[in-house]
Amino acid sequence: MKIGNGCGRLLGAIALAMSAIALPAAPARAQDRVVTADDYARAERLVGYMANPLVDHAVEQVTWLDDSHFWYRDHDAGGDRFLQVDADSGVATPAVDTGRLAAALARASGKPVDAHKLPLTRYRVASDGGFELTVGDSHYRCDPAFKGCTGVARVGGEEPGVRSPDGRSEAFVRDWNLWLRDVASGRETQLTRDGSTDFGYATDNAGWIHSDRAIVVWSPDSRRIATFQQDQRRTGSMTLVSTNVGHPKVETWKYPFVGDKDVTLIERVIVYVPATPGAPARVLRLQAPPDQHRSTLCDDVSCDGGWEDVQWAPDGRTLAFVSTSRDHKQAWLRVADADSGAVRDVLHESVPTYFESGNGAVDWRYLPGSNEVLWFSERNDWGNLYLYDLASGKLKHAVTTGSGNVTQVLRVDPASRTVWFRGVGREDPSGQRWDPYFQAFYKVSLDGGTPLLLTPEIADHTVSLSPGGRWFVDAYSTPATPPVTVLRRADDGGIVATLARADISRLQAAGWTPPTPITVKARDGRTDLYGLLFKPSDFDPAKRYPIIDYIYPGPQTGSVGSRSFSAARRDHQALAELGFVVVAIDGMGTPWRSKSFHDAFDGDIGDNTLPDQVAALHELAGRYPWIDLDRVGVWGHSGGGYATADAMFTYPELFKVGISESGNHDNRNYEDDWAEKWQGLEVRRKDGASNYDAQANQNRAAKLKGHLLLAHGLMDDNVPPSNTLLVVDALVKANRDFDLVVFPNARHGYGVDAPYMMRRRWDYFVRWLEGAQPPAQFKMSPPED
Repeated sequence: MKIGNGCGRLLGAIALAMSAIALPAAPARAQDRVVTADDYARAERLVGYMANPLVDHAVEQVTWLDDSHFWYRDHDAGGDRFLQVDADSGVATPAVDTGRLAAALARASGKPVDAHKLPLTRYRVASDGGFELTVGDSHYRCDPAFKGCTGVARVGGEEPGVRSPDGRSEAFVRDWNLWLRDVASGRETQLTRDGSTDFGYATDNAGWIHSDRAIVVWSPDSRRIATFQQDQRRTGSMTLVSTNVGHPKVETWKYPFVGDKDVTLIERVIVYVPATPGAPARVLRLQAPPDQHRSTLCDDVSCDGGWEDVQWAPDGRTLAFVSTSRDHKQAWLRVADADSGAVRDVLHESVPTYFESGNGAVDWRYLPGSNEVLWFSERNDWGNLYLYDLASGKLKHAVTTGSGNVTQVLRVDPASRTVWFRGVGREDPSGQRWDPYFQAFYKVSLDGGTPLLLTPEIADHTVSLSPGGRWFVDAYSTPATPPVTVLRRADDGGIVATLARADISRLQAAGWTPPTPITVKARDGRTDLYGLLFKPSDFDPAKRYPIIDYIYPGPQTGSVGSRSFSAARRDHQALAELGFVVVAIDGMGTPWRSKSFHDAFDGDIGDNTLPDQVAALHELAGRYPWIDLDRVGVWGHSGGGYATADAMFTYPELFKVGISESGNHDNRNYEDDWAEKWQGLEVRRKDGASNYDAQANQNRAAKLKGHLLLAHGLMDDNVPPSNTLLVVDALVKANRDFDLVVFPNARHGYGVDAPYMMRRRWDYFVRWLEGAQPPAQFKMSPPED
């Protein structure tokens, strides 16, 4: 077999890079210390799999059974219990007898079941008074007294289905066509018949997403399905090869790249569910040209498993959807007649950078009953809601105004003309009392006016609204204070009952200390940036500590993440316990602030917020004498891996040690939708140069001076491993020393290999940044499944 010159160079680069793993430890210095296995074990107690179970009575998620009842899991040192609440009275009672349920499940499964650790994820009362449960990956039906439970296997195949609103049917994809399964009998009906390879119905296989789920939106009456036929016949492919003894497993799927002439398109259709089982279905093609596989908010057409840019009228007679241009700069709201397929344009928004329909959720709403559309726009530099006339497409008025963003519309009640939404930055935008990233909950009239704040506590509020909109459960917390969970009225925010107050005494006993909120200036010297700082629990201000900058540059999210309480933010506090100061800072170009803040490096992905990180580190070192700016480390995963390598190459005098995991180092080797949104469409000049050249890490790899550890999973179907290998190749050609860890069969997050990578990360910083000797081959101890 012949290997081309390019492949030969690449294989040679891998071989040289692998040899770099065996580099000797840093030379010992007088002040060096040995970090022991006990130190690692103490730090590991603050990793999520050990720290999270130490938080008692932290109730942040509830499941509504109807408009007046919900259930939730409560946890403490004694184990789990499940409670059901009557919202009218605020009284909580046991939802299930965990002892009886565990015994019944043990009899049904033939395996021991721990009553204190039931992984119950779904529970509802059936019409006969019994229970339908999902425990782990298994489904059961149990009698009312839990004397017996029967396992419910998926009938008619293993394809995941999307349940209809009436609960009787589920739609699924098989052999490129859309099928229907009757939930009760398992009987299947083929709905479409002309689906073919790479031109299938409802398929979810564009770019880094390629699952078996169906992308559909059911009409409220369960009679019609909105979906598409996805054309990937000319789309380029991605191939990964497993590592094993014998013939490898080869995975190939459609993965469009930046700059490809042909990318995935969707042809929108409405499928009529036959009234008689087994009868042929009608497929109605909408009278519109094919659309790009784009969303107004996220990668591909689907966000988090749904298809939020498609909304039915309550009567199912019309369908509203938004089409987005390939570069994300234009969006068209359109309405289709579900009987004829005729489509008309209602409104069009064009922006100079990129259009988004929300700050975390798709926030436009189709309101045909009042002949209106609720539309989200950042036209005044903030994310606000606007009301349009559906017939004329003309703006009626703004529903919300001023600074601060609407982040999630949870409910629109056409009868009372009320909108309930979450928002950020609307309370004390100076940030002196309210962190600008704290989410609060509001209601406002569709006719405009001042929104009513329903959650006045200065904290981040996680909200679950009841189906009918009468109540909501509010869990509020900060990064330093654990959650309090209350039941509130949705009309005025009044508290009906306090459900739980989290207790972190066991977590504190393990050494947890709260992170310190920090505010620093951005690159411009004026704009405030916000972040968190983590110190060792035995912090001594008389010492000088090396500092590690955890980075995720976005632009779709930031380094800090949620401002709610978290027992373990990645391994930040664990790393701090090993003798470091750790910071995470949201730089300019990340979301949830103003539109202009988010646009800071639009068209220049290679910025990576690094000018802000550098300015912040210098400011913190000037503010705190215990920060040693001669010992600065940086690490990140995915986009953070990309930014980490960039930091080591672009600012080698500051960043001395970096760990770059699974980075998208050249976004021309990443899926088209993400990069074309933030960097723009690729433009090539006559000399062959591209507007993507400057963002490519391999083009600056020769500037490396410090210690760099690269890592990647070779079966990474999100960020192809070629991204890291491009950097490896460039470093070898530049004769630069570096380290490399590859996981032969791991995906993007490394899976079972993730604890190993965490340990290697600790070792690398301890050895090269702290100048200490880590314990040999410390074994992480995540719980077994």
